Amino acid sequence: MPTAGLVLYLAVLAVQRLTELRLSARNAAALRAAGAVEHGAGHFPLIVIVHALLPIGLVAEVVGLGARPGPWWPAWLALWLAAQALRVAAIRALGERWNVRVWVVPGMPLVRRGPYRWMRHPNYVAVAIELIAAPLMFGAWRTAAAISALNAAALAVRIRAEERALRGAQLDPM
Repeated sequence: MPTAGLVLYLAVLAVQRLTELRLSARNAAALRAAGAVEHGAGHFPLIVIVHALLPIGLVAEVVGLGARPGPWWPAWLALWLAAQALRVAAIRALGERWNVRVWVVPGMPLVRRGPYRWMRHPNYVAVAIELIAAPLMFGAWRTAAAISALNAAALAVRIRAEERALRGAQLDPM
């Protein structure tokens, strides 16, 4: 039987992802209206697979394999919360430009506020941290390892596509 903490986490995750998808759809419409072009759409299913496998892996490991939170779960929770703060800061800094897909408005300058002042891809950093910390809150180290490896592979493709798109739009890719 899943722990109450896992059920709560999965509910928060579902609300978060659905909210992000709605925001992304709204922003995509605004970006298209501003002349944006989508790039690298072929890799998007990889991103979806990573995010769909996270809750599946968590439930399988906690329910099926009996994973339980270890003594470090509060530290993993704190790290997960820090990742959420970084993600929110990245989304706010990008404003209408934030999207789950790669949309670029030709000629528009890069965002250099919020966490983008210090790092190139703060949203991806936040996701990478989240995909490690969330499973480890529940002692699901197999899920943390597998999902993180899949995410690294997906982001390798995603970041290359995004950088090409930014260069192609004649933006300064830092």
